[in-house]
Amino acid sequence: MERPLPGGARGEKEEKEEERVLVSEHSWRPCPTARRRLRGCLEWVKRQLFRVGEDWYFLFILGVLMATISFTMDIIVARLYAAHTWLYREIGDIGVLKYLSWTLYPTALAAFSTGFSQSITPHSGGSGIPELKTILMGVVLEDYLAIQNFGAKVVGLTCTLVCGSTLFLGKVGPYVHLSAMAAAYLGKMRTTVTREYENKFKQHEMLVAAQAVGVATVFGAPISGVLFSIEVMSPHFAVRDYWRGFFAATCGAFMFRLLAVFNSEQETIAAVFKSDLQIDFPFDLLETFFFVILGTICGIMACAYLFCQRWTMVAVKKNWLTAKLLATDKPVYTVLVVLLLASITFPPGLGQFMASRLTMKEYLTSLFDNRTWGTLAPNASGMAKPGGLWQEWDHPSATIYGTLTFFLLMKFWMLILATTLPLPAGYFMPIFIYGAAIGRLMGEVVALLFPRGLHSEGPPRPIIPAGYALAGAAAFAGSVTHAVSTALLVCEATGHLGHVLPTVLAVLVANAISQKNQPSFYDAGIIVKKLPYLPPIRSRHIASYRVVVEEFMERQVVALAKGDGFQEVLVALDASADTEYPVVESTGSPTLVGTVSRSQLVTFLQSHEHPQAPQGEKLATVGTLGDDCAIEPIMLQFSPWTSLHQAYHLFQLLKLQRVFVTRSGELVGAVSRAELRRAIEELANPK
Repeated sequence: MERPLPGGARGEKEEKEEERVLVSEHSWRPCPTARRRLRGCLEWVKRQLFRVGEDWYFLFILGVLMATISFTMDIIVARLYAAHTWLYREIGDIGVLKYLSWTLYPTALAAFSTGFSQSITPHSGGSGIPELKTILMGVVLEDYLAIQNFGAKVVGLTCTLVCGSTLFLGKVGPYVHLSAMAAAYLGKMRTTVTREYENKFKQHEMLVAAQAVGVATVFGAPISGVLFSIEVMSPHFAVRDYWRGFFAATCGAFMFRLLAVFNSEQETIAAVFKSDLQIDFPFDLLETFFFVILGTICGIMACAYLFCQRWTMVAVKKNWLTAKLLATDKPVYTVLVVLLLASITFPPGLGQFMASRLTMKEYLTSLFDNRTWGTLAPNASGMAKPGGLWQEWDHPSATIYGTLTFFLLMKFWMLILATTLPLPAGYFMPIFIYGAAIGRLMGEVVALLFPRGLHSEGPPRPIIPAGYALAGAAAFAGSVTHAVSTALLVCEATGHLGHVLPTVLAVLVANAISQKNQPSFYDAGIIVKKLPYLPPIRSRHIASYRVVVEEFMERQVVALAKGDGFQEVLVALDASADTEYPVVESTGSPTLVGTVSRSQLVTFLQSHEHPQAPQGEKLATVGTLGDDCAIEPIMLQFSPWTSLHQAYHLFQLLKLQRVFVTRSGELVGAVSRAELRRAIEELANPK
């Protein structure tokens, strides 16, 4: 046992220890005055920088970061694809070896993409846009924005893109998903830097800006990127998010094109798919009729594509063999599908009639060619290849009309089959190219019928098939995604504005047909995956104003009274798994006074004794719900006469999950997303 020291000795010992501590602090942290001044200067700089709002700095970081990743991914994909081309070219004329080099390379990469991404997280497959739309509607899907999903999707998407036109897939959708994951992570960093609590509204604003960044950093098109994200992703858009989206998208698109200049790919900032279309006389006024026909064809083709794609997705899930492979052996399913697609695109085989040696970017560059292929093809045998890409469509045993038609027929079902693959992939670029092929074929046919133009008198004004390719790309992509901004996207991506009016006209006609008959491509994904997303109410359903909440609300609602105790709370928790419970004034007076969360009720049970518990296990005296739990006031409630139309838009606008229904203040029911969804489906498909 230690003996107590006298007072003087104890004081001397404490002084020595304090002096030793001070010496230690001074030895490790010199110049305390200078450090305080430096800390004060940094705090002042931080306050001055954040006077305009800290969001702008994080949006700038988001745009620059995603542009850098996109450009780096493009460089890696280009070099790996060049390695595949070199291997195929240098392997010789042995047919078996050429076939193996053509098919095994993309098959191995696709299998690795599937296996790697699925081993890290099962949520990395597909484009991710259907899940992101569901998240923006207020449904919590945490795993889809996890940071480990980011790495899995980047690696998997890179391997998918290296497969090139064999798989015929793109990167727009996954890159929007990647931007959303980066925005969610930057949002958490922002709360750390600013020392604020995490705000779901701030997170929503970052996610909205991330959508525009994803499109802008792929096409280098900030304006159409913002508009496309608004049309496709958000049924309701807050104007305050408009500038945020534009700022982030502009930073991303500018950085994406600036990196191309730094890499000596271009001399200055230019469009991604630079075209040399004539500006003096882009189209004749009478050609408007043909652009309307083109829009009609694209709309009908889009309806057929959307129906067949949704039917195929359901059939693959229901078939016992494919369902078993997708459940247990996803890489095996990927190998089988990719091997089939690669065999069909083998250049010495059927691939020679589909220009299968072109990359995805070369497809668009060739289809947007300013020259008329019908006039070049008869003279191509004795001339050097001018540009070279268009001659991939010119086969000796088939005209360009035959190769374009065969391309459209084969790629229709091949693209649908490729959408069933469980790997990270985008589906916007393929339908964009497919629409350009439709427009190119129609433009070549019109140029063949009218070689001097639509006016036989006066100077010749030939038809420009590339203008029809632009309109076809925008019309088909817009009708599949139910977006009109694709018309502007085409103009920004090519730098050509001469055909903007007929392009918009074709897009409007195609959208009018597809929106009336089929859900959009991303809504179809939500339907097939059965995500908790509210289906849209079509404008033709006027009956949505006559259907009231009383007809479809949940009437058996588990409620608690303010005076309830342990036993009543326990029964309520066992009776339902709701996240919150309504609280009424008393059992005899069902006047709604507020709500209480399930977690608070669990805490209430843990802090009170069970009526039948032994005397030695008492936790606290018996209390009531109104005395021991914080009852949250009701901010919004429906009347039984609230229309389905009003309830639907309130759920979408306020991201609601459940709303209680009261009559004269008394609780009579509740409406959740499940009841609302069921009412909309019954309205669309009456029994």
